[in-house]
Formats: sequence, structure tokens, C-alpha cells
Amino acid sequence: MRDLRVLPGPGAPRGLRVPAAELTEQFSRASGPGGQGVNTTDSRVQLSLDLGTTTALDEIQRERIIRRLGARLVGTVLTITASEHRSQRQNRLAAKERMAELLRAAVAPTATRRQTRPTKGSQRRRLEGKRRRSDTKAGRRRPDASG
Repeated sequence: MRDLRVLPGPGAPRGLRVPAAELTEQFSRASGPGGQGVNTTDSRVQLSLDLGTTTALDEIQRERIIRRLGARLVGTVLTITASEHRSQRQNRLAAKERMAELLRAAVAPTATRRQTRPTKGSQRRRLEGKRRRSDTKAGRRRPDASG
């Protein structure tokens, strides 16, 4: 198995390289398409990575990923399962791609929201809409008895 490469992005400007020795692959029988061979081939792939001990991440990245993916982790181990293809080779590739994309998204820092002021145009449109709605509702009221 080759090292897992994660493309550069926010939070990992030079990308990540997870050594193949840190990845664990397990194979089992997959359900779904495959005809008669589905009962005899181990085409489902489970790819696991222990985020707590991997050398691919620095401490900030490790903390960020564990916080973001906490619901998907068992301890600190992230497991991806792929069984959508009929061949084990295609499922191995799919699992690696999914793992890389998940790590790339999880390592990105959260964008902090900057407060902005509403534009004059948006304030004017909002008030015109409120005035229009008010006029519509005023037209539904009973006429005054004095008029």
C-alpha cells in the first residue's frame, strides 16, 4: 500500500502525507451488487487511521480534526468503509479518496464571521416592505364609524 496524500488546503498549506504503515486495511464480504461472486469475494474495505498517534499531523491539526470528527471516531481511530464497487481494488481507492477528503475538510480552520452593517439600499427595501405590508393590513380593517 502507498502513503495517503492529502492535497494542500486551508490548515495544511503543504498538504498531508500519511505513511502507509499507519493505515490499517481490513477486507470483508460486501452486500449489494456482484452476482454469484458476492458471497466469495472480500470486496468491502475498511480503512482505519489512529489520529492520536499519526505522525502526519501537528498538534493543532490533530486537535482540530479530533474535535470536528469526534462523532465518527472510536477513541481516536477514524474508520472509512467502502463497498460501493464490485472490485476490492476500486473500493480501496474509494476509501483512500474519502479518507483524504475528510481529513482535508476537517483540518481547515473555521472561518470567523465578521459583522457587517446593512447597506442603505437593504435598509430602504426592508422598510418599504414593512410599509407595504402595513398598508395591506390597514386596508383589511373595518372602516371607522365616525367617518
